[in-house]
Amino acid sequence: MAIDEVSGLISRVALRDRTAFDRLYQLTSSKLFGVCLRILRERTDAEDALQEIYVKVWGRAERFAASDASPVSWLVAIARNHCIDRIRARKAPSVNIDDALEIADAGMDPEASAVNSGEGARIDRCMGELDKDRAQAVRAAYVEGHSYEDLARRFNVPLNTMRTWLRRSLLKLKECLEK
Repeated sequence: MAIDEVSGLISRVALRDRTAFDRLYQLTSSKLFGVCLRILRERTDAEDALQEIYVKVWGRAERFAASDASPVSWLVAIARNHCIDRIRARKAPSVNIDDALEIADAGMDPEASAVNSGEGARIDRCMGELDKDRAQAVRAAYVEGHSYEDLARRFNVPLNTMRTWLRRSLLKLKECLEK
């Protein structure tokens, strides 16, 4: 697969060239299907994801044309992020925090309850040490289950910036909790 050819095809897809889109699919679908299969681990799920990915490529091709990214890396990133979003969407919806506390308290003995509330207080203290927007992003990602893409839009930052925020915030939390 020639990188220049793939790049040219994506640029033509940005102009809504269906022939270029067909050729792009022929050249890259096996690689992207491999990415999907590796992440999702189910053939039918990977096939569905691949179809959705090419719909995204059709709609986002003009974004590639304006960037300096490698065409194959750009396509793989779209596939990877889409598959991760599909995995996150599989998770059961989160339980209301108040309901979860009632369930947790119902069967706990006093000692376990004291330990649990102490851990909660430590986590709250450490979350308080994070910048307000970073703490909100951590809660939204790891408690509410929002995707990085959703959070990047919500906080109006690039996707990689959001990933960096979350990674650094988790490292700070770990460091704080280990004290």
